[in-house]
Amino acid sequence: MSRAIPERQPIHDIIQGYLLNVGEGKRHFALALNPPKITQNMQHGQFVVRYAIPYLGKPHYAIVPDLVALDYGDILTGEEAWNFLLKRSNLHPRADVLGYRNDGVDEQVTVKMLDLALPIQVYLYESVDTRIPICQLEAIIASEETPSIARICQYLVRYNDDKAWLETLSV
Repeated sequence: MSRAIPERQPIHDIIQGYLLNVGEGKRHFALALNPPKITQNMQHGQFVVRYAIPYLGKPHYAIVPDLVALDYGDILTGEEAWNFLLKRSNLHPRADVLGYRNDGVDEQVTVKMLDLALPIQVYLYESVDTRIPICQLEAIIASEETPSIARICQYLVRYNDDKAWLETLSV
């Protein structure tokens, strides 16, 4: 008798904040936890942050994994799948990874098609049900690192305020 396939669960963090959008031509996006000094091109609300792994040879594509099927039949979802991909996936290059690409397309690839040497990409979504991101984040703006943003700080540069972030941009 076969086991039931668990529901797909991408890891995510729900964060209340301010989405900052600056730049001409190339847009730059950051998420601020406190009210920023910049008020133009700003969105306030509750957002869902998801994490994606870039494709090997196609870094403009990345997958937000929500289920991993191992060669020997185990199926991982959520935190367990994420930790496997980051820490032990080199032992199982043929494992299947299911998820949604950064353009919203439902996808299935093998681990060996992912480039775990490139930085993890961080995307912002309107809700947990949304599959197409609002944007790819470049920075988190928070005066201090709190447990609620610990994961996002692993993958994004943290600035104390929006002025410090703007100084790093050439807009």
